[in-house]
Amino acid sequence: MTVRSAVVLLSGGLDSMVCAALAREGGFRVLALTIDYNQRHRVELEAARRIAAELADRHIVLPLDFRAFGGSALTDEVEVPKGGIEEGIPVTYVPARNTIFLSLALGWAEAAGARDLFVGVNALDYSGYPDCRPEFISAFEALASRATKAGVEGEAFTVHAPLQHMTKADIAREAARLGLDAGVSHSCYDPAPDGAACRLCDACRLRAKGFADASLPDPTRYR
Repeated sequence: MTVRSAVVLLSGGLDSMVCAALAREGGFRVLALTIDYNQRHRVELEAARRIAAELADRHIVLPLDFRAFGGSALTDEVEVPKGGIEEGIPVTYVPARNTIFLSLALGWAEAAGARDLFVGVNALDYSGYPDCRPEFISAFEALASRATKAGVEGEAFTVHAPLQHMTKADIAREAARLGLDAGVSHSCYDPAPDGAACRLCDACRLRAKGFADASLPDPTRYR
């Protein structure tokens, strides 16, 4: 039986780690794509490499300097908020990031003969980013089948977002069920130079809440 390949966007965070493991559990050969967009929290790139070493059949780290654009606390000289979960779309939103990342994943998928993309977006316990919503995922899936040679020739692409309707607690439990070492992943937007998480940014708060709500020990190394 032919094993299907899937391109999995792997940031190095807990969500993308679980997403890659679910793709593997589903029988896919995992092609992990990590984008080095010159993000401030570059420690997540090392986390992605560690995760890929365990879960991926092939891993590409693709450089793409978003600092040339700026417009986000993750790519510009803007302070990462530490006062609690922000209302509305926070300054840590990176303009069009998931659209760009999924487009790159689509390019690799078509070249590799894969017709499945996995992305670890979540629309329940998340920071309110517009490119994490179900309507974005379905719109991109429709675009993928209209913007590619494979799609025009009748080979539709599927964008899998298996964490879409999970809470962070659900995701933490899923990591445990899959036997993953969640401590290998990294979520903090403003880590210390040694990689320790700040505990106060949106990503840290959501992650910590997930482990607490799941009644699981939080393996994160904090400052």
